[in-house]
Amino acid sequence: MRAQASALVRRAAGGGDAGMTTSEYAMGTIAACAFAAVLYKVVTSGMVSSALEAVVGRALHVPF
Repeated sequence: MRAQASALVRRAAGGGDAGMTTSEYAMGTIAACAFAAVLYKVVTSGMVSSALEAVVGRALHVPF
């Protein structure tokens, strides 16, 4: 009975997981690639690109 109780405590505390499995790594990699693709599309869109160019242009032409 005591061994079962300590096993439940270890499991509840998260001591049973040693790390991610291969499938979890694969899903994380796919999610990161999808996020990067969406971010690339947003940053290279016309409106965002022109806004970034305007910000950089203003920063370079600041009077000292």
